[in-house]
Amino acid sequence: MLKKYIVKKDYHETRFDRWFKQKVLNLPQSLLEKLIRKKRVKVNKKKTKTSYRLQTDDIIEIHGLKDINLHTYKEKKIYKPTLKEVKKYSNFVIDNNKNFIVINKPSGIPVQSGTKSFKNIIDLLRDSSIFGNGKPYIVHRLDKETSGIMLIAKNREYAQLLTSLFRLRKIHKTYIAICYGEINKNIKLLKDNLILYDNKKKIIQKAISYIKLIKTNGKYSLLELKPVTGRKHQLRKQLLNIGNPIVGDNKYFLNKTKRQYKKLMLHASSIKFMINDKKFNFLAKYEKNFEEFLKKI
Repeated sequence: MLKKYIVKKDYHETRFDRWFKQKVLNLPQSLLEKLIRKKRVKVNKKKTKTSYRLQTDDIIEIHGLKDINLHTYKEKKIYKPTLKEVKKYSNFVIDNNKNFIVINKPSGIPVQSGTKSFKNIIDLLRDSSIFGNGKPYIVHRLDKETSGIMLIAKNREYAQLLTSLFRLRKIHKTYIAICYGEINKNIKLLKDNLILYDNKKKIIQKAISYIKLIKTNGKYSLLELKPVTGRKHQLRKQLLNIGNPIVGDNKYFLNKTKRQYKKLMLHASSIKFMINDKKFNFLAKYEKNFEEFLKKI
C-alpha cells in the first residue's frame, strides 16, 4: 500500500526524520533509516537522508507501512485537559496575534510533558481556540517552578524567527527574584562556568547575567536579573554560587535554606524585542504567592 504526503509550508526546512516522527509514526531512528535504505520511503521519487531539509510541496511516498508492527511503537501520549482547565489556562494569555502568543506561565507546571510530568502548558493550550487548526511551537523555556512571561509561536516561520532572535541575543528577558541574605549592591555582573553532565560527559558552559539589587532587609534581597546567556537553571545556579540562593529553591540551596518555603521566588517579569522595526515589550504580573511573600518580608 502506498501513502503520499505533501509537505506544508509550516514544515519548510524541517529535518525529514522529525517530520516523519511527527506526521507519520514515531519510529526508532534505526528503523526509519532502514526503510529509507530499502527505498520504501522516498522524497520526490528519490532516496533521501534523514537529515534532509524538507521544502514546501515536497512529495513524500511511503510503501508498505502496514507491514510494520505498529503496536510495537507507541505514539507519544498527549495530555487531554478538561474544558475547565483549557479555559483556566487561556486566561493566562497576555497577548494574542496571528504569529505568536505571550503568556504569564504559572509556577508548578512544566512547558512540555516529561518523564516526571504529564500535565503541561503546551497540551493545555493546544486544545484551546487560540491556535485554531494549527499548533503551538516552543521557542524558549521556563523551569517548571518558575512563573512568568513566555512566547509561543503559532507557525513554523515565526518559530524559526523567534528561535533565531533568542540565539542572536536579540530578545531581552528580565527576571525578579527574592533570595536569601544581603547582596552587595556593587555586584553588577555574574560570570560563571557552569557544569552539567550529558551521559556522564562533563560539559562546561559560560554563563553571564546582569544583576541589580532593588531592596534588602538583611535577611532577604529583592533582585532584578537580566541573563545574557541562556543556560539551564542559570540564574538559580549563579545565585547559589555567590551564597544567596533563591527562596523556595529546593534543588540549588544551602543547608540552612532548604525547604523554608515551597514556592520558588523567581518570576520572568518582562520581555522585549524587535521584528521588522516594530518594538514589542510585554510585562507579566507576579503570582499571588510571590506578591504575598514580598509584602510579608
